[in-house]
Amino acid sequence: MNQVNVVEQLTAERNQLAKQAVHVHKFGGSSLATAQCIERVVDIIRQHCQLNDLVVVSANGDTTDALFATYQLALERQDTLTSAIAQLYQAQVELIKSLLSAATAERMIDYLKSDIQQLTHWLTSTPEQYQADFLSFGELWSARLLSAILSERVCPSYYLDARDFLVINNDQQCVVDNGISLEQFNQVTQLGKLGVVTGYISKDSAGKTCTLGRNGSDYSATIMASLTGALNVTLWTDVDGIYSADPRVVPTARKLHRLPNGVAKELGRLGNPVLHAKTLQPLTDHSTHLHVASSFDYQNTGTEIGKFGQIAKQELSVTYLNDLLLAQSESFLGQQGEQAQHLFAAICSDTEAGYIVISQAQQKAVSQWLASHDTEVSFTPVAILATVGHKVVHHGDVKARFKRALKHEQVFAIANSPFQHSLIAILPQACSVELLNHVHHDMTKDARHIGLVVAGLGNIGERFLQLLPKQLTQIPLLENLHLVGLISSKKALINNDGIEVSQAFALFEQEAKNYDHQLLMSWLSNHPYDELIVVDITPSEAFSLLYGEFFKQGIHVIGANKWAASSSTEHYNDLLTTAQQHKSLWLGNTTVGAGLPINYAIQDLINSGDQIIEISGIFSGTLSWLFETYDNSVPFSQLLLDALAQGITEPDPREDLSGRDVQRKLLILARMAGFELSLTDIDCQNLVPEALQQLSTEEFLAQAAALDSYFADAYLQAADQGCCIRYIAKFSLQDNGQLCASVGLAVLTENDAFANLTPCDNVFQIRSHWYQDNPLLIRGPGAGRDVTAGGLHSDLVNICRQLVHRQQQVKLKGINTL
Repeated sequence: MNQVNVVEQLTAERNQLAKQAVHVHKFGGSSLATAQCIERVVDIIRQHCQLNDLVVVSANGDTTDALFATYQLALERQDTLTSAIAQLYQAQVELIKSLLSAATAERMIDYLKSDIQQLTHWLTSTPEQYQADFLSFGELWSARLLSAILSERVCPSYYLDARDFLVINNDQQCVVDNGISLEQFNQVTQLGKLGVVTGYISKDSAGKTCTLGRNGSDYSATIMASLTGALNVTLWTDVDGIYSADPRVVPTARKLHRLPNGVAKELGRLGNPVLHAKTLQPLTDHSTHLHVASSFDYQNTGTEIGKFGQIAKQELSVTYLNDLLLAQSESFLGQQGEQAQHLFAAICSDTEAGYIVISQAQQKAVSQWLASHDTEVSFTPVAILATVGHKVVHHGDVKARFKRALKHEQVFAIANSPFQHSLIAILPQACSVELLNHVHHDMTKDARHIGLVVAGLGNIGERFLQLLPKQLTQIPLLENLHLVGLISSKKALINNDGIEVSQAFALFEQEAKNYDHQLLMSWLSNHPYDELIVVDITPSEAFSLLYGEFFKQGIHVIGANKWAASSSTEHYNDLLTTAQQHKSLWLGNTTVGAGLPINYAIQDLINSGDQIIEISGIFSGTLSWLFETYDNSVPFSQLLLDALAQGITEPDPREDLSGRDVQRKLLILARMAGFELSLTDIDCQNLVPEALQQLSTEEFLAQAAALDSYFADAYLQAADQGCCIRYIAKFSLQDNGQLCASVGLAVLTENDAFANLTPCDNVFQIRSHWYQDNPLLIRGPGAGRDVTAGGLHSDLVNICRQLVHRQQQVKLKGINTL
């Protein structure tokens, strides 16, 4: 078979495997440290894996450290070697017995005994010849144990010793021979089972065991993804993602939910504590996405690395490396400098100034290389502090901000990364924790990204979106707010790379997909933002029932929808408790009074220590218009039909005349004022006669004249007393501690605060300990697309103000793990 045919065959085999191994999962040593940790890993695999996926494992806990310490004892011919080997054996036996059935455990212990005999032989003869072989036992034991557990409890499983297929050039460069490795992998893989593969270890072309270096198991996982064409790789570790700085030393570091590939590679190159440069190398030519998540908090969304749009490219982070050397020489000028930069993979360089920055371990190699050029060199201890982001070397504003952040520091130079994704400050002293925190604050402040989802694309939803572009440009708090979702009753458009607001409706028409609530929750619960806000402008009770699920996911809600806030007392209290537990915010200023600040006024009084004893007023713009306009000069039914034609009433005017909407609004305000009551506690006068209540809308409108005599009589009786009729809502706290609440038609004197309004106005009157004799009045338009959309924007700014300084808790093993 010629070489072209071999390549074609391997490609076909790889494509076939790509359809089978859709995901590679890697678990580090801390994730597998104890029986409890392994149980957690088994749960993760049960929830996230399918047959033909691959699981890559490190050695359990500190097994590799224990193996290396035992190896050192063998080199030194210490008497304690036998005891150390016994401890290795006993630690594995305890794990095996605690996790497997007796029969399987016995078989696994027999394998272990054979391994112990082999390693004892090596250690007591010529240990220096077998260092890599000896260290490989940690991964071998881990893979064999996990595979046995999965076979017993979850699904058919097998384990693979990576040395049976993975071939690299040497254990310094660790370059994979993809052709041979893939061919041998295809020979040992077992379809229809879940494969568990040893990380960290491989072999060279001569068959000698090699290790892959620091964080070698991460590298193993991405190698496996490259070989199989897997769609995703997840690195399960002890931190829940990649942060804008090392969260162990920068408390304000924030999770970077999505990182472009190039930025991630640069972070790995420049000292990120989770990412390492080699890890990403195998994915260079693939569309595979890499995920970093915590096995100790696996319900929490981690960080995804891949190809993303503009929003993800806006992220900035700060990293540092100490214990470096600045090497200066004439040989680092011009073309020779470029050669040196490439040869030594320098942290940074300047071919005009004649320097490169390298690790201390490279000093000898650099000196030897320069000796052949017969030039002098000077080495100066330095550190680097870098701002990393997508092509930041081309962002003048970022570079200016970086320089300002360092203006009081001694800096040798600020260099551009050769990969364009970082600005690197070379420091003549170690980077201190204080400096790192200071620069991180200056570079990433106000950088929290907030996703916005708008549900309800009708009249008010359309106006809300029309106002949004101007709001985004003129309100600084909305600087990092991104429209990412549009939802109607049947279709949804979710785009985590952002939806262009000016084209929102056109894009929705072109790209929206049908959804059910389960699919919608799946989309929203996996969002890549620091915060997500759902603006509910729907009239849907079914959509309001999702609020509890939103809150459990930490999603915030702005609701013009009245259903949730006026639901049963039990459900309403459950929503408040769930929102509080998960730190979700729930604002609903437009549920009552459109854009009028009645909710804000109530909250301010309560938060300031006042106690509200009564709220009353006219809460319906429709009923306000009807009774301010009605003067008995035309029949009430004619006025009602005119209002319907003008769009003042609901399509079925009985929705307004029933008083149910006003009843719900009064309940919402009473609850906001701190009182616990339900709809059944509020007397409600329905202005529609029983005979008309069960008719179809068309039948009701045809018989609307049946309303006329009632309203004519009510008007005339009030007029005889010099009064008027209005539909009033009121609740009050009585002297005996009882609550009295009702909505209905009332007769008012002409000088009453509720008697003379502009038609469609709402008016709210608040009596409290502070406002008793002269109650607080709030009056204005209680309906309309502009004022309602404006009220929603008011809530949006309010929520963003509360979120701007919020920090997510960092999940670190040993600090705050589950």
